[in-house]
Amino acid sequence: MTQTTAAASAAENAPPRGRPRIHRAWFVAAVAFVTIIGAAAFRSVPGLLIGPLHREFDWSRGTIGAAVSVNLALYGLTAPFAAALMDRFGIRRVVAAALTMIALGSGLTVWMTAAWQLMLCWGLLVGLGSGSMAPAFAATVTNRWFTERRGLVTGILTAASASGQLIFLPLLSWIVDRHDWRPAAVTVALAALAVVPFVWLLMRDHPADAGLRPYGAKEFVPKPAPVPGAARRAVTVLLSAVRTGPFWLLAGTFAICGASTNGLIQTHFVPAAHDHGMPITAAASLLAVIGVFDVVGTVASGWLTDRFEPRRLLAVYYALRGVSLLFLPMLLAPSVHPPMVFFIVFYGLDWVATVPPTLALCREQYGDDSAIVFGWVLASHQVGAALVAFLGGAARDTFGSYDVVWYASGALCAAAALMALVIRRRPASAPAALARGAGRITPAAGPRSR
Repeated sequence: MTQTTAAASAAENAPPRGRPRIHRAWFVAAVAFVTIIGAAAFRSVPGLLIGPLHREFDWSRGTIGAAVSVNLALYGLTAPFAAALMDRFGIRRVVAAALTMIALGSGLTVWMTAAWQLMLCWGLLVGLGSGSMAPAFAATVTNRWFTERRGLVTGILTAASASGQLIFLPLLSWIVDRHDWRPAAVTVALAALAVVPFVWLLMRDHPADAGLRPYGAKEFVPKPAPVPGAARRAVTVLLSAVRTGPFWLLAGTFAICGASTNGLIQTHFVPAAHDHGMPITAAASLLAVIGVFDVVGTVASGWLTDRFEPRRLLAVYYALRGVSLLFLPMLLAPSVHPPMVFFIVFYGLDWVATVPPTLALCREQYGDDSAIVFGWVLASHQVGAALVAFLGGAARDTFGSYDVVWYASGALCAAAALMALVIRRRPASAPAALARGAGRITPAAGPRSR
């Protein structure tokens, strides 16, 4: 009996005899890359639909912006639980269900006749679907399948979203311009559905499912049991973090980050440029270029975060972003000119440059719980985006232009720069820890940076 148990244990923890020339982890990463590109279609559409829906249904831009805000808010609020869902039910099931929900929500918009249907389809269904595949998808694939090259794979999967925008924004804007918005919505639904078979047939939840070690691992790693308590821990960590000052400063700055990127530029840049006579296809192409420089800026910001004080980097990023927004009303014109190109390149470099220093500050402040805390900080990013997606449309309805929105967002970025500077530093020897018995994060008494 003992020999049988030992043999079974050895068989379970032993790698297979035949070793493939190309590790399967790279095929899984390729499927994840294609999935994120396909999912980028729905991230590209909202700004393109505001004008057509306003003209056809006579809905106010505030009403349409409200549906986009529900989408963005659910994306953020679902994100902290996405990893827990994948731990509980597996990557394949969660991602396949999320893509199907996105396809359903986008496809049903073709038959809508009332604003509440837009809220239900684009806000609720697409919001929940996109939130279930939020950054947790790329992080879960990387952490499970790779021991080496994690930084490279993370960078590649991050670039997939920008690559998807580069592919879909010009295509969808051309479809909207030539064939109206319904074929664009159908294209998004088909793009999401087309990826589902790849996920279901080629994706595996864990290397152990294929009898493999993670890429670069020296030992076989058994598949862990489902973790039913992960969602509860996410809530527990949130309740503890909200009792500390740095959490509110980090959440506040990141909410302004979301407000000035996804909520403002991604949602309202195309209709604002069209207000000034710029063709929708040209404005969408400029927005796609932001996605290209987004990758460069994120990698460069990560390099800088390893070498400079994260708080000061955040202050610089937000201050420069605020200044650029103050100049934007003067740059909008019927045609693309060099100053506008400069703005687009700069904004692309700064788009998610705030992520590495924000994550570094979460790690410094909250130690082992930093990943969960960052998930909630990311939720605040999307809530900020949701508010401005709605308020931007409402301001356009009220004032007849977006100028007040650009100026207000510039002022918010200035406030974020000041907030970043007042985050208290924590000594490296005393990272924040979760006081398990008390159920709260112990605040640090570290000195302020000079």
